[in-house]
Amino acid sequence: MTARTREERIEFRTTPAVRRLIDRAVSESGVKLTEFAESSLVNAAQRVLADRTRFRLAPEALAAWESINETPARKLPGLRRLMERPSPFSE
Repeated sequence: MTARTREERIEFRTTPAVRRLIDRAVSESGVKLTEFAESSLVNAAQRVLADRTRFRLAPEALAAWESINETPARKLPGLRRLMERPSPFSE
């Protein structure tokens, strides 16, 4: 098993109350502060980025989504006319 080399540093300031809460959670989890913080930050980052990179749907939701996507688009004559007009930004 190869040990990971940590080369990057992250520092931030917090309140004493937040620090006590974090220290308590670290103590209860049985891991070191670095491992706890890294794991928590990675999980948070993955959640934030998940909706920008992949979508997971329950089978029923996926079926509903596919049904919506298979429905032909409605004809919108007003939108068609708007799209056919020359751009006011072109010369």
